[in-house]
Amino acid sequence: MMRNNKFLKRLDWYIIKKFLGTYVFAIALIISIAVVFDFNERMDKFMEHDAPWTKIVFDYYMNFIPYFANLFSPLFVFIAVIFFTSKLAENSEVIAMFSTGMSFKRMLRPYMISAAIIAVTTFTLSSYIIPRGSVIRLNFEDQYIKKKKKSNANNIQLEVDSGVIAYIDSYYDENKTGNRFSLDKFVDKKLVSHLTARRITYDTTAVNKWTIHDYMIRELNGLKENITKGDRLDTIINMEPTDFLIMKNQQEMLTSPQLSRYIEKQKKRGFANIKEFEIEYHKRIAMSFASFILTIIGVSLSSRKTKGGMGLHLGIGLGLSFSYILFQTITSTFAVNGNMPPVVAVWIPNVLYAVIAFVLYRKAPK
Repeated sequence: MMRNNKFLKRLDWYIIKKFLGTYVFAIALIISIAVVFDFNERMDKFMEHDAPWTKIVFDYYMNFIPYFANLFSPLFVFIAVIFFTSKLAENSEVIAMFSTGMSFKRMLRPYMISAAIIAVTTFTLSSYIIPRGSVIRLNFEDQYIKKKKKSNANNIQLEVDSGVIAYIDSYYDENKTGNRFSLDKFVDKKLVSHLTARRITYDTTAVNKWTIHDYMIRELNGLKENITKGDRLDTIINMEPTDFLIMKNQQEMLTSPQLSRYIEKQKKRGFANIKEFEIEYHKRIAMSFASFILTIIGVSLSSRKTKGGMGLHLGIGLGLSFSYILFQTITSTFAVNGNMPPVVAVWIPNVLYAVIAFVLYRKAPK
């Protein structure tokens, strides 16, 4: 009697093991092919820049594999669900389950448990583990494949403190120098201090330490004005070159807590170019929930025995999974280049495919 009341029975464990086993096998197979193609494409770059083999293997590919495996996790979920469930349907095992009185909802239980394991793993990897590896991978790419770090920036404007606005006309990272610098301080929306300088240099020996050259400070107090001039002034300004020299794909190098703090910090400073960081933050959560949605679609599609068999199911499933990834890319692009809020852009594919999952679930064999 106790055995019959178990939450997970032998059949559940069988489905969970097959689901996760097929998922891991699909990842290993496709990523192996991806590594071969990537190495073939980048081999000339590796040789041209004399990249050491140890760095190619451990710095690049050991971090390349988990990054791309996690990126295409929805595709692997679809392949695993459809491949395994189609085999069950072809062997009439699904019919046998239903003949014992098992409902489709009950049959979904081990699938959803597997999806939960994948979702938690995906979120943990993307939020905490992969970003640390991406630091090493992207630095390797910057050194041996293609420059990703920006070495200069123009028209920089940000709030470095409450009511304090900094402006740099042009900044060059080679000599850590910015030209035509100004610093305005406001109190109750009134300008009380205006500093201008011909150039400003960043002192790498200390945090937020800058040296201002050929400067003039105008201090305003009602109708009174006090002017101070000088050749050199060492000061602390709450900004660093990394605040405006954003490396390509830099958002991938930050863990989710770091992303959250960075976004909040840049918003307070009035820095506008943070949509890619917001998209990355919300995408990590949305991609985890996608495991549940795509699992329901996959089981609903492949649990019915059809004339086309597994090939038809795989074709439909691959089409849907690729369209999901494509749709997410399109909506993210709209968020970066348009006015769509990043959180909305990231969740639109999930909402749409949740509707598809609900329709297919209602039409699935009972």
